[in-house]
Amino acid sequence: MSRFLGLLLLAAGVAPWVAAAEVVVDFEGAVVLLPPNDKAHRAEQWVEKGVTFKLAHAPRESQAKGLVMFFEHLSNGHKGLASAMALEAIPVRATFPQPASTVTVMFWGSTATTALLEAFDAEGKVVDRASLSAIPGRKTAGEPVPTFAMTVRAQRIAYIQFSGPRAGEFLAADEVRFTPVEAAAR
Repeated sequence: MSRFLGLLLLAAGVAPWVAAAEVVVDFEGAVVLLPPNDKAHRAEQWVEKGVTFKLAHAPRESQAKGLVMFFEHLSNGHKGLASAMALEAIPVRATFPQPASTVTVMFWGSTATTALLEAFDAEGKVVDRASLSAIPGRKTAGEPVPTFAMTVRAQRIAYIQFSGPRAGEFLAADEVRFTPVEAAAR
């Protein structure tokens, strides 16, 4: 059906690309704490469903190795991925195995931190952006830390980056949903 729709759109001169089925990356296969000392799980990169997550650049303020880290949301047990650089805020980059047309990221983070989600094309040009000056926070101390969604859209997103927290804060990606684009006619 999608190939037929793509051919129809191509013939109409509308768009040579059609969307494939949505892919969900949820980090649930990650281990948050590593034995034997229950150290936090930090890694140079994480690959799930063909998407590679790593820091957008190496640390500039130290000789430390750039790492991503896994967190567990205390109220729902979901696992999330964030930058593990405590003293330097470095964006996390997610590179897709093929271009995407829509990317939605579910986040949670430090109270009142900012959040920025940027989409880039294959040439490294920003093609869409979503931001919040302060992420949603708990209304009372007993409430769980809320999750929230941010979405970017463009014809051919090669990768996204998320950032915003200041030193000592965090922004964790709970889930990444993306829709790959396929060539309508090969």
